[in-house]
Amino acid sequence: NEDSEFHSSFPLSCNDLVASGRDRKPNALVQVSVIDPHKQHLVSHACTEIVEANKDPLFLTGVTFPSEYPASPETLVKLTVYDAKDKSQESVSKWLIFFCSSLLGSATFSVGDLLKAKDERLTLSLRSSDGVCTAGTVVVSRLKMGEMEEVDVDHITTDIPSQKVKQQSDQAKQESPCSRCLVCSNARIRNPVCKVYRFQTVDSKWMLVREQMEECTLSFSIPKQLLSLYIQEDMSRVQDLRELGDLSPHWDNLRKEVMTRYGETISSYQETLAELDKVTGRSFKPSCCKAQKSLEFIPINLHTQRMRVTCPRKTDACYDIVTVGAPAAHFQGFKCGGLQRLLSRYEGEKKSTAYQCIYYSPEHTAKAQEVLSTMSLLQPLITSLADQLLQAAQERSSTGLRDALKSLSDKTENLVHTLKDELVKSALLALHAAQPGYVSKNQKQTAVQGGESVSFPLKHQDSIPHHKEYDEEEWDRAWANVAKCLTCVIAMVDKLLEDDNSKQEPVPEQQLADVITSHNLGEWREQLCPPVTRLKECVMEVVEKAKKAMTFVLLQEAACSIPQGFLLQQRRDVVFSQALAALACGFIMKLYAGIQDKGFLRQLHLVGMVAQFESLLSTYSEEIGMLEDMETGISDLQRVMFKITEAKTDDLDHFTVEVPLPRLFFQNLPEEIKEGKPLRVFPVLFNVGINEQQTIAERFGDISLQERINQKNFEILEAYYKSLSEKVPLECLPCFQTQTDIKELLETLGQNVITKKRKNVEILWIAGTICRRLNGIRFTSCKSAKDRTSMSVTLEQCALLRDEHQLNKDFFIRALDCMRREGCRIENVQKNIRCRKYAFNILQLMAFPKCYRPPEGTYGKVDS
Repeated sequence: NEDSEFHSSFPLSCNDLVASGRDRKPNALVQVSVIDPHKQHLVSHACTEIVEANKDPLFLTGVTFPSEYPASPETLVKLTVYDAKDKSQESVSKWLIFFCSSLLGSATFSVGDLLKAKDERLTLSLRSSDGVCTAGTVVVSRLKMGEMEEVDVDHITTDIPSQKVKQQSDQAKQESPCSRCLVCSNARIRNPVCKVYRFQTVDSKWMLVREQMEECTLSFSIPKQLLSLYIQEDMSRVQDLRELGDLSPHWDNLRKEVMTRYGETISSYQETLAELDKVTGRSFKPSCCKAQKSLEFIPINLHTQRMRVTCPRKTDACYDIVTVGAPAAHFQGFKCGGLQRLLSRYEGEKKSTAYQCIYYSPEHTAKAQEVLSTMSLLQPLITSLADQLLQAAQERSSTGLRDALKSLSDKTENLVHTLKDELVKSALLALHAAQPGYVSKNQKQTAVQGGESVSFPLKHQDSIPHHKEYDEEEWDRAWANVAKCLTCVIAMVDKLLEDDNSKQEPVPEQQLADVITSHNLGEWREQLCPPVTRLKECVMEVVEKAKKAMTFVLLQEAACSIPQGFLLQQRRDVVFSQALAALACGFIMKLYAGIQDKGFLRQLHLVGMVAQFESLLSTYSEEIGMLEDMETGISDLQRVMFKITEAKTDDLDHFTVEVPLPRLFFQNLPEEIKEGKPLRVFPVLFNVGINEQQTIAERFGDISLQERINQKNFEILEAYYKSLSEKVPLECLPCFQTQTDIKELLETLGQNVITKKRKNVEILWIAGTICRRLNGIRFTSCKSAKDRTSMSVTLEQCALLRDEHQLNKDFFIRALDCMRREGCRIENVQKNIRCRKYAFNILQLMAFPKCYRPPEGTYGKVDS
């Protein structure tokens, strides 16, 4: 109906205003109040920008109704017009302006009056405080705007299997001790802030712009559940270490020390989780809490922002961006740098501590984790399939028997292939040598790691007689027995089916029931049960041995990691948690925006989606550490995949985020997505520092970190485009007015990346343009996603209005200043620090590129 189309917003203008002094024109602004229908009193909730020295001001900012007072035909609105004599007071607080202003007049109208107006506007006379004198008029216009896609994102399930494993069946998911399953119940957007503007186009017409900023409950729900899973996983590791059995005193002491460290991590995470459970009613972490211990896993100031544009010459368009503080361990600090530097230094130092354990490379420990994950997945699956085989035999179902045997053969062969890895054999030898009483012939403990031998002095061992030396061929026989058992099962099934076929002769229809009845339904099962039981026993035996061997590898890795490795892993967990929450939020926002776009969905399942992170951090002082943390956190997102339904894949190298969709949306998806094909994300990070600290870094310091990050991520972006162009017709990509070829944009970006130019923000502009052209997710970050981020987001929005919607060039600066003064970003500042000022001072801004400087009166140095 007409009321629902109104959309709770309208622009304003005034005519013939009279200033208090005859020798000047008024600096006009309008305060908007809603009359509470229950309590019958005014509720002030919004005001326009100040238009200086103009008796006929046209306000660019429109007015939206607050969510607690939605518009209805009966809604009464009061408009009060002021002459703000001293505009500089705006730097203190907009609301204080009213105390330094003179009242010009007021008028009241109902929404119903505006809805019924034939020309979609009301011209109201302003009455002075005495209700008699006419002080000009205020014009309320009704400009229609298409409905916003404000979809609540409900019941988002995030499934992140431990050690990079995707679960392949409900049974495996339930039985695997390493499964991770995050359920983000009722994840939705909250606390919307909406601003409406009207800007003039090049042909002197008007476009309507709606800017909406919201919080997302994923800010808290994903980190909380991730913490729970980290706790469960570490508890499982402790249990695995206990189950290693008796070890010599040296190794037993190392085990106890490692278990103590895991216990400390578990205790710390439990304490953090308990503190987070106490937090209620919040959906974002303000910048002033970025270094708070209990909130360190929560992304800083995470918000979604959507700009919706309606203009006469083009269909409606939406532009989305996610703003978040740099994913970094702010509580832990940056005195020694961030993750990139700390991890590099740690890998070099770790070898020097290997005297007390066997040094395994990161590749070997990663392989051990993969073997453990594969076994935890395949062992219960093989058991289940073996039971299905026996059930098919019980029912004498030839088809069921063949199908179950094929699946059982595939999974068992996968397991055997995993167990044949040389690392498993060498680790078993090392574990045997670490048990009490083992002394080799040369009176030294010798372990084989990969293809190399590592010897340890006898002083680390017990001086008691040695027992029988370990037979290296014993393990080969063990996994080979699994293969032999499988062969026996296959042979028995073939025999049963062959015998059954040989007995089948043409049977008259009237005798068929008697033939079926004469079969002994349990006969097949009785013959098949012994080899199947033996297969299950052999699988259980080798899995138990291999699990202990791989746990021993991880014990040595953990022992070499005390204490620095544990601390670094906690730091990495913190940073990844923040980055993952932001990515999940952006993915869901993008998915719902493009759910009807078949080209986007095709791109999504054939290639994947770019997630482009823009960073404005400097390469100086603490922000170097933040950038190093952020680089590692964004890089870790490469292991993340999304699926719209349960994935059926053998890929063991990624985290998986599951996003169930409502039935109506799900039915329109391509079959590949509905079948659960994993959807890849390609995170890329581009950084250009813009503040005064970056000036110091460029003149006297080192910006190699920034240069390396930009070059590396340009190569990732270029590789993504190449893959996309090979698999998806480029006409499936969104259409933009600026038809610069993406390949040409990439060439320009590549040139800018290698060009030695100070504060080359064109890198960010071009990368952002490419991301949008590629249907990607856009993220913008600085330290707190509050000040520099606000400058970047508003600049990007106005650039889009100019390039895509013919914003009049004379309105560009006005539009930019208007968004920075009155828009969602200044509201973001208010939410974070309870002050409507960007945290810059005039000296800092002198170092900023001009287009990143806020308008006068909107900034002042405050604690952030």
